[in-house]
Amino acid sequence: MPDGNTGIGAAVKRKEDRRFLTGKGRFTDDINRPNQTFAYFLRSSVAHANIKGLDTSAALTAEGVVALYTNGDMEGVGGVPCGWGLTFQNGDPMVEPVHPILAAGKVRHVGDPIAVVIAETKKQAKAAAALIKIDLEDLPAVVNMTNAVEGGTLVHEEAANNICYDWAIGDKDEVDKVFDGADHVTSIDIINNRLIPNAIEPRVAIGDYDAVSQKYTLYTTTQSPHVIRLLMGAFVLQIPEHKLRVVAPDVGGGFGSKTFHYAEEAMVTWAAGQLGRPVKWTAERSESFVSDAHGRDHVTTAELALSKDGKFLALREKTYANMGAYLSTFGPAIPTYLHSTLMAGVYTTPLIYSNIIAVFTNTVAVDAYRGAGRPEAAYTLERLVDRAARELGIDQVEIRRKNFIPPDAFPYQTPVALEYDSGDYEATLASALKGAEVDGFE
Repeated sequence: MPDGNTGIGAAVKRKEDRRFLTGKGRFTDDINRPNQTFAYFLRSSVAHANIKGLDTSAALTAEGVVALYTNGDMEGVGGVPCGWGLTFQNGDPMVEPVHPILAAGKVRHVGDPIAVVIAETKKQAKAAAALIKIDLEDLPAVVNMTNAVEGGTLVHEEAANNICYDWAIGDKDEVDKVFDGADHVTSIDIINNRLIPNAIEPRVAIGDYDAVSQKYTLYTTTQSPHVIRLLMGAFVLQIPEHKLRVVAPDVGGGFGSKTFHYAEEAMVTWAAGQLGRPVKWTAERSESFVSDAHGRDHVTTAELALSKDGKFLALREKTYANMGAYLSTFGPAIPTYLHSTLMAGVYTTPLIYSNIIAVFTNTVAVDAYRGAGRPEAAYTLERLVDRAARELGIDQVEIRRKNFIPPDAFPYQTPVALEYDSGDYEATLASALKGAEVDGFE
């Protein structure tokens, strides 16, 4: 029942529908600032290469070009930071390579930005970018995590075997003892394939600068304006928060991929200050595929120890999680604190051990997308339970009922950090079975 004093539990009437249904939404690309310029990013067409040379002379003199920047022009600008730190099992900090706004000497994935052209129109900026001559020395690329950790070419010299971190939760020795004495062990290998978010609205960023107040404004398609203001202001551009405003208009789909701070946001903000004019960038659809953070990309081996009557005794998993070429804002947290802590699911499994190995590859960065680590955990766990039921000859519904956390056990402390406050999983399952009309279905 709704709380009459706080409003908690009460239905909240939507107030945005009218403007959306009548075409009056205001998205970032609908915004245009006075005296605005347009940015176009020249991106790498290869996954891994040394940048041996850049000839920008023709582009600089092309019609409408206002400015052209490469990494060498951005002295004092920081790299895109990761917002979540982790450690190896021995306590050493994870490897966090610098993520430059524009590629510094090397490109590490298809879509890695090399230069940005700013012109009076987007068409002029794009045409000028095509005039830039790039001398690339191709390098072997690693896109498969197994190859990456088994002697593959290093994406970053400081990351031995391309490992960002090797992290774990749970007592491995205790879990192994239970497995050694279990009546039955079920195992499964799972690939949670990489996904591209592909929101209806591509990302857009407009940087603006007021020379009188010395204040910056960034209009951007984001789910997290405060996160961007913190990270970009403090770590990338060194702008005090009271001098930086981040505006998030209507957002045409995000699904997690518009949560993070992206290089393009910092680039247009910095360039606006350099030029004293607003700078607007709108992603093209194909560009979004190689610049927006991707999702999933886990390779997992999971095992479940059971008694002969189907009671769960212990669970262990080893997951290789693809980070891509650089660490996105929350990338390290997704396969660990948002995945491993969900491996208990809705069951009373007494002991769980989850080992996560994060891997750098020559691919686009991976971060939160539609549930962010938790769907991967649920998918792995439920597939494992299904297989265990088949191997033991137990009905797939009954094996779940046997292992559900009972309603009177809440609050319930799982073996992987989380405490659940409430739940009635039997009632939920019964409702699902009824709705699906399972009885009589073969």
